[in-house]
Amino acid sequence: MSIIKQYGWNESFQQALPEQKIPGRVILEHKSGYRVMTDFGEWPATLSGNYRHSHSRDEFPSVGDWVALEQMPGEDKGIIHQLLPRSSRFARKAAGETSEMQTIAVNLDYVFLVMSLNHDFNVRRLERYMVAAWDSGAMPVVVLTKSDQCEDPAVYLKEVAATAFGVDVFAVSALTGAGMDAFNRYLTDGKTGALLGSSGVGKSSLINALTHSDKMAVQDIREDDSKGRHTTTHRELVLLPGGGLLIDTPGMREFQLADSADGLDASFQDITGFAAECRFRDCSHQQEPGCRIQSALTSGELPEERYESYLKLLRELDYIERKSDAAKQQAERAVWKQRTKEYRSRPVKKR
Repeated sequence: MSIIKQYGWNESFQQALPEQKIPGRVILEHKSGYRVMTDFGEWPATLSGNYRHSHSRDEFPSVGDWVALEQMPGEDKGIIHQLLPRSSRFARKAAGETSEMQTIAVNLDYVFLVMSLNHDFNVRRLERYMVAAWDSGAMPVVVLTKSDQCEDPAVYLKEVAATAFGVDVFAVSALTGAGMDAFNRYLTDGKTGALLGSSGVGKSSLINALTHSDKMAVQDIREDDSKGRHTTTHRELVLLPGGGLLIDTPGMREFQLADSADGLDASFQDITGFAAECRFRDCSHQQEPGCRIQSALTSGELPEERYESYLKLLRELDYIERKSDAAKQQAERAVWKQRTKEYRSRPVKKR
C-alpha cells in the first residue's frame, strides 16, 4: 500500500487532483508553514504566493486537509497550490466578538467527543459539542476517559445515552487499557478521527496508549476541580499501528458554535420529535392547547434542563446568523466603497 493510501487517499480525492501535481496530506500546522505527508515521505511545505494572496485565512489548509503540491527543485520540500475538496469540517466560532469561523479539523470520519469521569463530566457541554459534531459531516462518538478513577461508569454511560441519541458511547482508561479496544471498531485502515474536548480530559494519554509510545506530552490535572493545563499546543495527525489515523487537538476552554442549525436538530431529536406532534404547526410551545413540548415537560418525558439548554443554543445560533449577515453586508459595502473610490480617481478624458 502506498504511503498516501495509508493516510486515507481515495478515488474522490484523486479525481480532484490537478494534473502534474503531487498529492499530500497536512499532518501538522505551525506558524511558518506545514508538514505534509506524500508518497515521497514527509515534506515541509508553504503556501504559494498566489494562493496566499487570493484566499482568506479561513480557506488556508488545516490538519487533515489534502493539498496539491509542487516539489521545490532539488529539495524534499513542497509548495501548496490548491486545497482539495473536504469531506467534513469540524469548526467553531473564533473567540471574541468576531463572526469568523475557526477550523479545528477536516476530512474526518469520526469525531470523538472526550469527557473524563470526574469534575469535567458535563452533559450540557456535551450537547454543545454534539451540535457541532453533527454539523461537521462526521459521525460523533462519545468517549468517557479515566474509568479507573470512577466507581460506577455505567451511571455516566446511561446519562450520555439519554442525551446523545443514536451515538455510540464507551468508557476507557488509558492507564489500565480498559475499553481501549473499542477504538478499533472505528479507526480501521485509512479512517480518520479527531479527539475533541476540554483540557485535562486525557486526549494526549489516549494517543500515547493507542500508539504504544510517549509521543504526546502529558500533565497532571488539579485534584480540587479536575482542571487541566494545555498539554497539546498544536493539532497533529498521527498514523496508528492498527492503520487508522487520529488528530489530537488542544483542549478547548471555550466553545462557541458555528452556524449549526442542522446539527441542532440532529442533536435534539427528542425535542424536534415532540414539536412535530404539536396540534398547531406554528406552535410557539408556550401556552397553546395541544402543545406536545409542554405536555412532555409536565410529564417529565422532557427534562427542563435539556429544554433550557436547547433554547439557549437556539438563541446563540440565531445571534450568530444575524451577526454573520451583518458582517457580510459590511464587507459588501466596503467592496462597493472601494470600487466607487477607484472609479472616481480615474483620470477624466478631455473632449
